[in-house]
Amino acid sequence: MKSKIIIATATALLWSSLAGAAEIKVLSTQATEEAYRELVPQFEQATGHKVTTVFTGTLDANKRLAAGETYDVLIMSAPSIEEHIKGGKVVAGSRVDLAKSGVGVAVKAGAPKPDISTTDALKKTLLSAKSIGYSTGPSGVYVAGLFQRMGIADEIKGKLKQTPTGVFVGSIIASGEAEIGFQQVSELSHFPGIDYVGPLPADIQLFTTFSSGLMVAAKEAEAAKALVKFVTTPAAAAAYKKRGMEPG
Repeated sequence: MKSKIIIATATALLWSSLAGAAEIKVLSTQATEEAYRELVPQFEQATGHKVTTVFTGTLDANKRLAAGETYDVLIMSAPSIEEHIKGGKVVAGSRVDLAKSGVGVAVKAGAPKPDISTTDALKKTLLSAKSIGYSTGPSGVYVAGLFQRMGIADEIKGKLKQTPTGVFVGSIIASGEAEIGFQQVSELSHFPGIDYVGPLPADIQLFTTFSSGLMVAAKEAEAAKALVKFVTTPAAAAAYKKRGMEPG
């Protein structure tokens, strides 16, 4: 029923895009991937457009853009979108916020869930952990600084395992390479082979906004705008919420 409502809403909103089918090329980081994968087939069904998406990490996305790869839509953290606007790759004023995600914590499936209820409890958990996974994306940059502010960076330095760009922290938790790991809630909460423990304590939590931007070199600008409108309608909000994100 919900799917039918979304499709009906899209049809009403995007009627003008039905005149001709387009192939929309998207470059996206991975925080919004699961929600996006749920919504895009509905958009394609409603409009007749085709969407081709490359999902990758922040560092690789930046590398691809620097190498001159062209897309219609870019989806990254809001600060990254703003940087690409300043750099002339994303159209000024085209940023649209999709959803916000906090940083979460996970362990291997079946492992005891550690105490992360307070900052002090988290600190003790990290000091006792054998290995700690984190990413190269916004959550990884944040927790690296957090370890410094907590005063434990030197003590846990030898236990840290950073995933390469585009590799989910959940993969090294599931394999046992990392006993505990940190990444966006949306990337950890449903990852196979791991148990999601919960978000960081409120006093040290960071919410990152993930946004879209229209590329300056977009070949299918109007269809791209229609896609962004679709994935940010009120009807689409449930797809983000069930992955632990806040729409908008």
